[in-house]
Formats: sequence, C-alpha cells, structure tokens
Amino acid sequence: MAQQRKVWEADLEEDFQDVDVNLAIGTYGQSDQYDDAQPRIDEATLLAMQQKMVQQAAFAQIPDVVKRFIAHFHQAVLDNNLAEITVAYESGWNRLTEKYYAKTEWPEAEVIAPLVDDDQTFLILYRELYYRHVYSRLSPDIDDRFHSFENSCELFNYLLNSEGPVALELPEQWLWDIIDEFIYQFQSFCVWRSKVKSKTEEELSLLADGSQVWSSYSVLNVLYSLIQKSKINEHLVALQQGKSAEEIVEIVGEYGTRPLYKLLGYFSVIGLLRVHSLLGDFTLALKVMENVELNQKSPFTRVTACHVTTYYYVGFCYIMLRRYPDAIRSFVSILNFILRMRQYHTRSYQYDQINKTADRMYALFAICNALSPTRVDDNISNIVKERYGEQFTKMSRGEEGIPAFEELFLYACPKFIAANPPPYDDAELLQAYVVEPPVEPAQRHLQLFISEVRAQAPVSTLRSFLKLYTSLDAAKLANFLDTDEEDMVQQLMVMKQASRSVSRADNEKGLLDGQTISTSDLDFVINDNMVHIAEATVGRRYAGWFIRNTEHAQRVLDTLRNAPLPIPPKVAPAAAAATAEVNGKAADAPQPAPAQARTGGQKVAWGSVKAA
Repeated sequence: MAQQRKVWEADLEEDFQDVDVNLAIGTYGQSDQYDDAQPRIDEATLLAMQQKMVQQAAFAQIPDVVKRFIAHFHQAVLDNNLAEITVAYESGWNRLTEKYYAKTEWPEAEVIAPLVDDDQTFLILYRELYYRHVYSRLSPDIDDRFHSFENSCELFNYLLNSEGPVALELPEQWLWDIIDEFIYQFQSFCVWRSKVKSKTEEELSLLADGSQVWSSYSVLNVLYSLIQKSKINEHLVALQQGKSAEEIVEIVGEYGTRPLYKLLGYFSVIGLLRVHSLLGDFTLALKVMENVELNQKSPFTRVTACHVTTYYYVGFCYIMLRRYPDAIRSFVSILNFILRMRQYHTRSYQYDQINKTADRMYALFAICNALSPTRVDDNISNIVKERYGEQFTKMSRGEEGIPAFEELFLYACPKFIAANPPPYDDAELLQAYVVEPPVEPAQRHLQLFISEVRAQAPVSTLRSFLKLYTSLDAAKLANFLDTDEEDMVQQLMVMKQASRSVSRADNEKGLLDGQTISTSDLDFVINDNMVHIAEATVGRRYAGWFIRNTEHAQRVLDTLRNAPLPIPPKVAPAAAAATAEVNGKAADAPQPAPAQARTGGQKVAWGSVKAA
C-alpha cells in the first residue's frame, strides 16, 4: 500500500516539475487587484447578502404544512375564491397559529415571498394578518407599531388610489377585521404613546421624527375616504327611498357596486362611530350613523363582531348624552341576541371577545337601570343581578353608591384616547408635560359622568318618601330630609329633571332624533305648600313567568319519560335460601282465598293499577 502511494506521489511530482505554479494559480497573495476592488462591495450590499442568508435560514425553518397553507391561501386569493379564502382565513390560519406560532411570530413577509412569487398584493394582506397576530398574542415593539402603520397605508393606498376598482374579493369577516384592527392598532398606539416616562432614548427620537404615524388625522382620513369612494351613505339613502337596483347602480358608480368597496365603506361608518367615541365626541359619533338602521336586517348583523361593536358604542354614546332609555333599549336588544346565538358561536375564534364585550354591556346596563329604573326583560335583569348585584344595590343608595358607579364605569367604558400626542419634538415642553401630565382621557370622562350621578344622588331618598304619600306638606317633607324648604325644592327639581329624557320613538330615523318623555312612574306637582304625588302603577307581566315555568315542567316530564325503569336488586344465595325456607313454612299454613284481580282503575307509572 505504501509502495503504491509512493508511485502516484512520484508521478504527481513529475507532472508538476515543468509547471509554473504562479502562472497556474496566479499571484493572489502578492497582487493588489482584490485590495482595490474590496471597497466596491459596500456595506448595503454586504448587509443585503447577510439578510438574504438569514431569510434562507428562516425559510428552511418553516414547517412544510405552513408552506403548503400559504401557497394554497395565495392561490385562493388569486382566484378570488371566497369559499377557500374564508376557510383559510377563519380556520386554517387560527389552527396553524395555535400549533406553531402561539408564542412566536409568523414568518416575515420577505421570508415567505418566494412561495407566492413575490405577489405584493398578497404580501400586504399577509402582513395585515402578521401584525394582527403580533398585537393580539405578543407584545409589539416600536418597530412593529411603525411598520404596521406603513402596511396599513400601503393597503389603503392600493384600494383607494389604483386606476379603477381593484380586482380583489375578500370575505365579509376579513373586511370587518381589517377596519376593526386598523382602529385597534391606532388606539393601542395612542395609549402607548401617552406614557412618556417609560420611553427609551431611541423611542423618543423615533416619536419626535414620526409625529404623523398613527395620527388622528390620518386614521379619520382613511375612514372618510373609504366612505366617500364607496358612496355608502348615498347607497343607504337610496335603499330607504325604495330606489330600483338600476337607479342605485347609477348613484353609487363603479366603486359602490363592488362588494369589496361597499362593505369597506359600510364598516368604515361603524369605525367612525368607534373612533369618535374614543375621542370623546359622542354627538358626532351618532351623527355619522344617521343613515344606518339599527335592526336585524342591517348589513352589519351578518358579522357578529360588527353587530356587537355597533350596539356597544351606540349604547355608550347614549349614556354619555343622558339618554338612558335609548341606551337600555340598545343593550337589551344586543344582549338578547347574544343569549340566543351563544350556542352557535362557542367555536368561533372571536367567542371570547364577544363574551367580554357582552359582560361590559351588562355592567353598563346596571348603571342605566340604577339611574333610570325601567321594567325590562327578566333574563337580562337576572343576569345583571347575578354578576353585579352587589354594585347595583350600592348604586341605589345615593351618595354611598358613587364608588360603585366609578368601578363599573371604568370597567365597562372604552379605552379613551387623546387626540393630540405629547410634544416629543420639543424637549422643554416634553419635560413640562412629564412634570405636570394632563388628566387621562378616561378620568376626564369619568369626572363628567360622576358629576351627573352626584347631582341625582338625592333622588333615590326623595323618591322613597314620595312613594308613601299621595299628598304631603312641604315643611314635613323638608323635615324628613333634614333640610330647609328651599333646598328641598331644589331636590324636587333635580328629581323632576332626572325623570325627563330624550328618547327615540318608533318612527324616528336618526339616532340623535327623539322626543322628551317621562322615564319615571312617579310624578308630582307643587301647589302652594303641598306636594301632590301621582304614581302610575304598571301591571305585572305574567306571560313570561308562565312560559318559563311551563318549559321547565315540560323538561322535567321529558326527563322522567326518558329515564330507564329501576332494576330490582339481586338477592344473595344465603338470603334466597332463607327466603325459600320461610316461604316453605308459610305454604303449610292455610291460605286465604285469592282476591279477584282488578279490571278497572287508573294505571300508575309502572303499569300496575292504582288502588282506590
């Protein structure tokens, strides 16, 4: 073996004896050729190469099932196959998230770009899902917040500024989620931006340069642009006027006839309701909804999350405008809907969010019912007493119930935001902002609400005295209240004002329209020194009580009918022998004459005949 190696080594040396190695391989060590070329590879190119290598490594880490899903999802979007897009969006994405990305990010759009042939439209939609996952499951950093805004701008620019309507079809649920998530990320950014003390130097610098990122103007501009482009308000007015389909097509134009633009415009109206509520302009929030009808035939009812959101914000706006009967009506309507539809939404990925919103509406309903007592559906009342019975009892005690009002309001109100950001671009103003920060939006709205509640605090005590009399001397009533007559008259006027409210009638069109009605079953007049009380008694509603108990009795009867008959216990051998012995002895004794079998009578449950 050693001899063979020497032979081929010798042959190799002979071959290289006549070869100039410098000519063969070049003088790489001595030449300055690559020293001169080295600066030509700039840092950007090197960084791009490194980034490409990282992306290739990340691509290799993607599970095959995820790659197949993304490719299938992309093809469904290309084909505008709504059925396949819906399955991939509502089922596939969530199942893969739970299995592979429950606590980590999905692959970045640049990583999965080769799977979709670098389709920019699909990558924009993919980033929308990517950042939504980051916001809902993880903790977004400042880069995520800025990039999510940039992606939203790209998406809406593509929809609004393309030459003609885009050839894209998306499910209703996804279109609502795009608007809903856009507003949520805006709200989240405003809350995060207002916390100046927790910011790093890098974040302060980025916020100073990016004052227009997630600004109120940019968000409102997008929503109003979608409404204007789709002409959804004109479409709704035409429907209410009974226009024909041809006339509506002529009115709304080429954009308004596309389901994509029509639904985005409609959901933007609901989005404006939410944004104006978050900014504290409750009148304008209801004003933008003037062409939307709150009934079961409205388009927003096809998306449950949109349905619940609409009624929540409409009801809350009514509370802040002191229109408690309208707020109660809104909450009762949607809460009954949720109770009826709960069994159908247990598997929905939004089930938890809907339940949380419903729980907040029960708290708001308790506040409304404490300020304006109304006889409502027993199912809702029972749930409110079960969840917030303690707070509801406290709220009926006047001044003692103020903490209970504060607790429920802060729990159930939206996360209000400030329209103007802190002055990050001015160091002196920012320092003053940190030293004396303004009142938080939630606390400001709480103070306004509690001032109204505190003004009505004496009403419950005064009402309890008036219910005992049909006429009462003013001096005697003042003595009951431990106050003078002048103060007592002021309390009576407060009670009179509290029992009056603007409320919508059945034929009212706009949400702000309405008539002044009495919300109390107790009224009074003051004549000279006498207070005359008139109480309107409302008869108890027995129908619901009988229906519920009849249904309960029917369920009990069905359970008894379906229950199996009892099986007789098995007798042990020793006990059987003893029984046989006793029976043998008894057989020797004289037997009485057998009784005649009963041929008539009522049969009992086990088939025998009932004794007379």
